[in-house]
Amino acid sequence: MVLLRRLLGDVLRERRRSQGRTLREVSSTARVSLGYLSEVERGQKEASSELLGSICEALDVPMSEVLREVSDNLALAEEVSSVAVDAPVAPSRLEVSNLAA
Repeated sequence: MVLLRRLLGDVLRERRRSQGRTLREVSSTARVSLGYLSEVERGQKEASSELLGSICEALDVPMSEVLREVSDNLALAEEVSSVAVDAPVAPSRLEVSNLAA
């Protein structure tokens, strides 16, 4: 199962890195502890809407843009997951020969 908090953390981390900013810079601007921001980026903590708003503001990116990207990534992950589950599995030659024996 894909965790929303992991996808959100990935998007936030990518945005921060693409700006060439450190965790310390963003955490200071967003007024959130460095450790907590790190946990959000690693998908270990759920970000409240208020915290997400502060982080997005610190990154100068609209929250709707971040959430749209998370939604797109979630849709892709679900699609890959459903294809993997629905794909037929062909028995190997070893299995077939063992059945015949």
